[in-house]
Amino acid sequence: MSAAKQVIVVGAGIIGASVAWHLAKAGANVTVVADSGAGGFATPNSFSWINASWGNPEPYFRLRTRSMAEWTRLAHDVPGIPLEWCGGLCWDLPPAELEAYAVEHSAWGYGIERVDRMGAARIEPNLTKLPDFALHVAEEGVAEPVAATQALLVDAVQRGLRMMGGTAVTALVQTNGRITGVDMSGGRIAADEVVIAAGAGSPAIAATAGLKLPIETPPGLIVHSRPYEKLLNGLVIGDRLHMRQTAEGRIIAGSDFGGADPGMDAAATGRELFAAMKSMLRDADRLELDFHSVGYRPTPIDGFPIIGRAEGLSGLYVAVMHSGITLAPAVGLFAAREILDDARDPLLEPYGLTRFAQ
Repeated sequence: MSAAKQVIVVGAGIIGASVAWHLAKAGANVTVVADSGAGGFATPNSFSWINASWGNPEPYFRLRTRSMAEWTRLAHDVPGIPLEWCGGLCWDLPPAELEAYAVEHSAWGYGIERVDRMGAARIEPNLTKLPDFALHVAEEGVAEPVAATQALLVDAVQRGLRMMGGTAVTALVQTNGRITGVDMSGGRIAADEVVIAAGAGSPAIAATAGLKLPIETPPGLIVHSRPYEKLLNGLVIGDRLHMRQTAEGRIIAGSDFGGADPGMDAAATGRELFAAMKSMLRDADRLELDFHSVGYRPTPIDGFPIIGRAEGLSGLYVAVMHSGITLAPAVGLFAAREILDDARDPLLEPYGLTRFAQ
């Protein structure tokens, strides 16, 4: 490994921050360039559920569970990361599908507990609408997204990282078929490698080098209450509403964890969603809507992450995905190893760009 390798990370969301922190910790000279502050644009609008749930094929499940373990390591290494393993109560599938999911993931080692209505009430006593059958995973959790991103970048700056916020990358610089830096509104920076981790903005940046990133950016609306007394113990993944209570006491919710479809009138949709959320909670008479947010989730067209170097274009690494909160610690660790040591972790094998050429 060359400790003096010059790396530019484009993007200051949770993925960019994790990649940058792991690179700086490993001894690289890292510059983060972002047209936003710490957190980027998608990360602040994240539901922030850390999990390996849902209909994942086993290889993706293994990557997600590895990253859940890496969250514990990262929170130990970086002071100030707000991480809580609060558990998740889920009934967002018909009972037969919920049971099939439980059977499959339990066989893979996921800690799923089946609960009835009374069991659900013990876990979340302030819910007014309880399912007859639900699943509880105690090992699921949350990391407050902006605070976690800021903690990573602050610690990385202490390790020598250079932060250039409020600066847009206008183009990737190519020299003899290799990416050698970035052009910005304020000038040019050279690098041995450039990492694109700019979320929804990644395709436009990659296109300046002739690289197509097959990414969609569906919107997701989440409502945020004013801070309130504690009503929820963990994540609630209901059949029409997903919600949790943040570290500062806000209850946030979407029609799913990615957020609701904002429709033609996001404010009206937000008010309806908040009313539905409030009706699901006991002792919520004084709960007030503070604001709604609409985030655009960078989602590769097949639903799985894009992580790795661009074939035929050396000096460029891509790290773009939905589920950024869950995957950030493992992606940061594995990307840093690959960038500095050319060592690709086997868990990343399915997620290179070459799969879209087939």
